[in-house]
Amino acid sequence: MEVNIINLLYIDMTNSGISGDLFLSALLELVPNSEDILKNLSSLKEIVSGVSLLKIELKKIKRNDIVLNQLKIDLKEKKQHRSINELRNNLNKYIDDNLFSESAKSYANNVLNSLISAEALVHDKLEEKIHLHELSSVDTLIDILGVSKCLDELGAFDNDFKIYCSVIPLGGGTINSAHGKIPIPAPASIKILEDSDLKILLGPVEEELSTPTGVALIKNLNPIIENPSFIIDKCANSTGQKKIQSFLNTLRLYKGRFKEKKDWEESSSLFQYNETISVIETDIDDISGEIIGDFIDKIEKDKILDIQVIQTLTKKNRPGFIIKILTNSNYKADIIKMIINNLGTLGVRYYDANRICIERKIDTLKITIDDIEYLIHYKLSYYMIDNEKKIVNIKPEYNDLRELSKITKYSVRELQSIFQIELSKILNAN
Repeated sequence: MEVNIINLLYIDMTNSGISGDLFLSALLELVPNSEDILKNLSSLKEIVSGVSLLKIELKKIKRNDIVLNQLKIDLKEKKQHRSINELRNNLNKYIDDNLFSESAKSYANNVLNSLISAEALVHDKLEEKIHLHELSSVDTLIDILGVSKCLDELGAFDNDFKIYCSVIPLGGGTINSAHGKIPIPAPASIKILEDSDLKILLGPVEEELSTPTGVALIKNLNPIIENPSFIIDKCANSTGQKKIQSFLNTLRLYKGRFKEKKDWEESSSLFQYNETISVIETDIDDISGEIIGDFIDKIEKDKILDIQVIQTLTKKNRPGFIIKILTNSNYKADIIKMIINNLGTLGVRYYDANRICIERKIDTLKITIDDIEYLIHYKLSYYMIDNEKKIVNIKPEYNDLRELSKITKYSVRELQSIFQIELSKILNAN
């Protein structure tokens, strides 16, 4: 079985919640070029109007005797709010200047769009008419662009990279905003969460633990919500600006890897022919062979895929039979009713099963026997692999051979040999 090494990032928010600066300060420890990323982010001062000072540092602080990353931003800006178009233009100008991958560019824009859309829904306004207030600060662009770049450097947007996350604590209580006092979690955070599979926890403290930006950053990663088993390569810890009594406020990121066994179902070209069917079985030991034969004649006219009669030994050492029928799931109720009515059995087993059923084609072939031309059907079975036809078998239809045997002096076995020569020519042509 093929084994792939899968790289992963596990985002443990159980003791922190999530915000943009919290996420970014932890990610910066996992990338080799954190200083360059921070230096480039400081250049936003030249792109975003109204910013007179922008200095970004990654500091090490101690909380509960644990060394943690903390982002320190010195910022002076004159503008109270910026338009949607201005924010989008600033974001994409920075992206184009700093060699983001297309996946990272798409992610950054999706995060910003999530914030804009959530604010528009909360205030019941068209997106171009809303005032973002806190979200229009350059802080938001720093968080989105910094996180996007770090994830890009980690390879998080590659197909063989997986992102997992824990439940998200949101906090509780109220917070002051440009609109006055609002409940925690913020309405914008709730709107973003409404359209996601993220699992949340209200509380456990009366503080805002997860911000709209943080929630939007996580949501647009489409993380897997489970606890994986993996090997840790590196762990990064960060904290926010608040010190919260009886709550650690520590975000943990685990960069790691695991071995993924690539199931044959995913790797084999045959899996394209997978289908689910129903298997129906019953045991009988008290009816004659004539009744079983009559039942087979009746049921073969209905929509079954196959029927088998298997000799067995039942309880009290009585010889009996297992009647086993394959059918499409839609017909199993009708088939079970026919079994009970025709065979008088007291119990019927049924279950669904997967099967690989490759393609087949029925065609005709003309052949001359003793100067007389006959038409016979044959079946070609095959499957496709990389747009090429892989032939598995080719054989004449038995019913045609049997009828032809009655007309000619040849047995079915002799006719099979005659036709196989002609069918081999078709096989070679394919």
